[in-house]
Amino acid sequence: MDADIEEIRGKFLNLDFDEKQFHVDPAVTTEYARLCGETADRFLNESHEDFQAPPTYVASLSGSRMLPKNFPRFGIGMDAGKGIECLQPVRPGTTITGKTHLHDIYTKTGRSGRMIFVVTRIEFYDEAGNHLANSDSRMVMREKS
Repeated sequence: MDADIEEIRGKFLNLDFDEKQFHVDPAVTTEYARLCGETADRFLNESHEDFQAPPTYVASLSGSRMLPKNFPRFGIGMDAGKGIECLQPVRPGTTITGKTHLHDIYTKTGRSGRMIFVVTRIEFYDEAGNHLANSDSRMVMREKS
């Protein structure tokens, strides 16, 4: 790996730089489920014994910052994809906490030169501190020439 990227990885990876509370509104999660085409009753019916937000719901939540303070700017960032990992159901009517850190930083070289990929992860926890889900956002920056 490139020396400059190794240095940045050592300085910024796995350090929480943002924390935000999210109220999980039952009306919002059921509307989200309906708009996604969900048909399972546990996502649509508030009186269902296992009522929960759809697994992809956490991808709709974002923190206050995408990158930590003083993170170097390599070029203009573009969306490079999303990923989610569901560990436990997110329950509507509760408040969850999202803690954001950089999960990975890596490079690829294409025809236009070096591209830097940054994976920002928000880990979601319930009020008891149980880890519910991870939401990864990837950004690619084409290095300035």
